[in-house]
Amino acid sequence: MKPDPSTSNDISFADFQSQILQDYETAVTSRECSLMGRREVLSGKAKFGIFGDGKELPQLAMARAFQDGDFRSGYYRDQTFMMALGYLNPKEFFHGLYATTDLEKEPMSAGRQMGGHFVTHSLNEDGSWKDLTQQKNSSADISCTAGQMPRLVGLAQASKIYRNVKGIDQTNFSKNGNEVAWGTIGNASTSEGHFFEAMNAAGVMQIPMVICIWDDEYGISVPSEFHTTKGNISEALKGFQRTEDKEGFEILKIKGWDYTGLIHAFENASDIARENHVPVLIHVTELTQPQGHSTSGSHERYKSPERLEWERENDCNKRFREWILENNISTEEELKKLEREIKHKVRSAKKEAWNEFLKPHLQAKKQLVQLLDSVAGKSPNRSFITKIKNDLIAIEEPLKKDLASKSRSALRYLLGESTPEKKQLQEWINTFMANTQPKYSSHLYSELPSKATKIAPVAPSYSEDMEEVDGRIILRDNFDALFTKYPEALVFGEDTGNIGDVNQGLEGLQKKFGDMRVADTGIRETTIIGQGVGLALRGLRPIAEIQYLDYILYAIQTLSDDLASLMYRTVGKQKAPLIVRTRGHRLEGIWHSGSPMAGLISLLRGMYILVPRNMTQAAGFYNTLMKSDEPALIIESLNGYRLKEKKPANLGAFCTPIGKVETLKKGTDITILSYGSTLRIVEKVAQDLLEVGIDAEVIDAQSLLPFDLEHDVVKSLKKTNRFLIVDEDVPGGCSAYLLQEVLENQKGYRYLDSAPRTLTAKAHRPAYASDGDYFSKPNAEDIFEKVYEIMHEANPKSYPSLR
Repeated sequence: MKPDPSTSNDISFADFQSQILQDYETAVTSRECSLMGRREVLSGKAKFGIFGDGKELPQLAMARAFQDGDFRSGYYRDQTFMMALGYLNPKEFFHGLYATTDLEKEPMSAGRQMGGHFVTHSLNEDGSWKDLTQQKNSSADISCTAGQMPRLVGLAQASKIYRNVKGIDQTNFSKNGNEVAWGTIGNASTSEGHFFEAMNAAGVMQIPMVICIWDDEYGISVPSEFHTTKGNISEALKGFQRTEDKEGFEILKIKGWDYTGLIHAFENASDIARENHVPVLIHVTELTQPQGHSTSGSHERYKSPERLEWERENDCNKRFREWILENNISTEEELKKLEREIKHKVRSAKKEAWNEFLKPHLQAKKQLVQLLDSVAGKSPNRSFITKIKNDLIAIEEPLKKDLASKSRSALRYLLGESTPEKKQLQEWINTFMANTQPKYSSHLYSELPSKATKIAPVAPSYSEDMEEVDGRIILRDNFDALFTKYPEALVFGEDTGNIGDVNQGLEGLQKKFGDMRVADTGIRETTIIGQGVGLALRGLRPIAEIQYLDYILYAIQTLSDDLASLMYRTVGKQKAPLIVRTRGHRLEGIWHSGSPMAGLISLLRGMYILVPRNMTQAAGFYNTLMKSDEPALIIESLNGYRLKEKKPANLGAFCTPIGKVETLKKGTDITILSYGSTLRIVEKVAQDLLEVGIDAEVIDAQSLLPFDLEHDVVKSLKKTNRFLIVDEDVPGGCSAYLLQEVLENQKGYRYLDSAPRTLTAKAHRPAYASDGDYFSKPNAEDIFEKVYEIMHEANPKSYPSLR
């Protein structure tokens, strides 16, 4: 159902007539899917439904203006648009509703997201890029309202980079920056900060972005006047309108039932954005929600009878149909015939999708019933197992969880038995779980040989006349080498460009590489991350800089819900290898010294979290990541930029391994695990401990996600039999995570002669002034006394009480 890309400006009336009827067919097909979809949810076949009914016409106009190479960053009501592009048919729509875990049948997420979340595949099976300029592209949707906006900025900025930065290989990604990034959003979601931050960023940057607002005057039950100043978003944003002497947005406003007006508005927006790289806002008004917001409620509860009647009369499909008849484009009989055919087609697609969804379940059920029958015949607990079997038989339309639950429950009645039938059941369960679990859990990280944890480590090398320099110099010169080696690399953030970041780690690089590759941004962390996501989705290698670790909390929603989950929710069909650079740890004061590591390691599964102890380690991490294609957060030690380090000779080439710890000091009495700036204190204390006869082994975690893939910490515990984690995060924070990794996953508890201990910061934020750091976070005396306390408990005679 792909549309002819030509428009009403350059085709004959007969062709235009054919286009109109094709659009009407798509609109009615989409509406029937919405109507039947709601009934499927209410029947219990699907968990939840949120549909695009009432928004069909503007999406058809958008599809007409959308060209190969363009990108969409939208929200969960754009099913008509995807159908118009030929990327969604009714059967796939219902597979999405049923959450079929087969990417061939449900190409949007293989059931990992609810229906209405759309994506196109950017990658081949081997992880290489498809030619994105030869297809129409949709970045992977997320449910979070306005969450699509930050990435939209980066998708549009990529065109500006490709058009203006020389030396980048555009193959597969751009044709001289002629691609437009299209965003869609509901009127109520424009109240979110993400929307305003993205709008402001796009206006400042002047990028080819078209943002389309589907306005039905409500946000669930809340009318526009409670969401938006003046109750009208285009009125509220008039200050963004460009003028003859001031850059800004072009703002267009059009009614959602006006087919020809919509076609022309979207063509106009496409031309302005594509040719001039001017952002455009299209405010589409007088749209409706024929079925209300979602299947979780009824709009009759909050809309007046008058409003409901108005919506019935001004439904965009109804008005489109009337316009077709008024202009003699088709007849009543022809339209009724078409509508009957569409209903039959959608009904058949629904039935086929449900049967395809059930087929493997029914086959597995048949196998399991036979196994349960066989095992019951040989078991003294036959009656209990037979009941489980009969309960399973009674489930006419079983889900995978039914099969897993019934089969595993049966094993409880086979304890102590040893029969071939029991062994067959066990093997069936193991095979079923091994085949099924990955359908819900795979691709959190890359599963390709190029993944970052597979990049071979390369040690720094040093010349004979090696000099010691400030740590920032190593970073700066390493970035220089990377930007020379990778023309597609770029970095941006607050104070990143002109002054070379607040700690001079990029000093002079803007002058050398230009203000598009080493760029300043406004104070807007969420869209800094969004820029990175969008740029990475289009084949560039961005480094997004968040000035301080605490500020990353501004962007945590975009990092967590969008970037970290991207590969997982697309089942490996899209990737955004964004490197997020920040700095933190050990500075005094509440706001610039927090170490919210527990929050980050919990919220950013799907990204690597790397905590280098010095700038050489940090530079090695950047080098490793540039060889791979996965997202990561690197937290540089804020108090390490001026500390002296040996300058490697192989800048840009040495690689710090990801997922591997490093033992900095061998010891026999206790293992101390730490990371980041605190590690320098631990190293000093380890030397002090030797004076009282305690030989500590010091290990640098250096990579928190993932942590110690080779299980080197447990190898240390086998030798020392005692364990202390020193961490400047809050109690129960990252130290608890590391404890679980070592004691549970590595089975380290087997080798301990003393209780494992943690030493963390206090529960509050660090206090200000020089004394604040000492009394808020682990200091040298805290560490010394904690180690001594452990040794005293084990051998009080050799280590008498300290205090």
